[in-house]
Amino acid sequence: MRPVRLDGAEHAASRRKEFRISDPRTNERIRVPEVRLVGPGGEQVGVVRIEQALKLAQEADLDLVEVAPNSRPPVVKIMDYGKFKYEAAQKAKEARRNQANTILKEVRFRLKIDKHDYETKRKRAEGFLKEGDKVKAMILFRGREQSRPEQGVRLLQRFAEDVAEFGSVESTPTIDGRNMVMIIGPLKSKVDAKAEANARRAERKRGPQNEAAEAAEQSAEESAETNTKEENA
Repeated sequence: MRPVRLDGAEHAASRRKEFRISDPRTNERIRVPEVRLVGPGGEQVGVVRIEQALKLAQEADLDLVEVAPNSRPPVVKIMDYGKFKYEAAQKAKEARRNQANTILKEVRFRLKIDKHDYETKRKRAEGFLKEGDKVKAMILFRGREQSRPEQGVRLLQRFAEDVAEFGSVESTPTIDGRNMVMIIGPLKSKVDAKAEANARRAERKRGPQNEAAEAAEQSAEESAETNTKEENA
């Protein structure tokens, strides 16, 4: 069956309806006799008549916002709704930016892996996590190894513990075809990791300059001390 298409007016009305449904009720749109009121500072005022809650919000020159409509009675809070929406939009924007910048890096293991190879994989994964990227740890099973998934789980759990300083498990070990995968997310966002890396680079650049300045200062002090001795002599 082909989907029914809406004309311009119907589509706009549908969008307005969706917006109204997703948006919390505010001020006079809250049509219930009683509410559980939370003050602007988060203090619990208690159950009051809706008229009283609206009056308190108006006196504070703020909005009354329904934050828990399914409670009995509904929970409302006095707040600056415009500021609340702006901050929520900024947080959502930042979350989307971090998600878009985060890259999923892959590190592959064999079930029978030697110590040196394991350490190489671990250091590589730590580097990815430090840069703010996620790591997909994958075990490639061969032949009869598929009948021993518990060994794969133990290996991935050990790996997660070894990189815990830089990342945490977002997706526990699961079977994916002939492989077993686990996702580890960075403890720091891509933005924070990049900022720290830039700060480290700037510090390294300042290092030689600081050393040169200290050497010049020490040389000047020694020269002044020599001149003083000569004058005293």
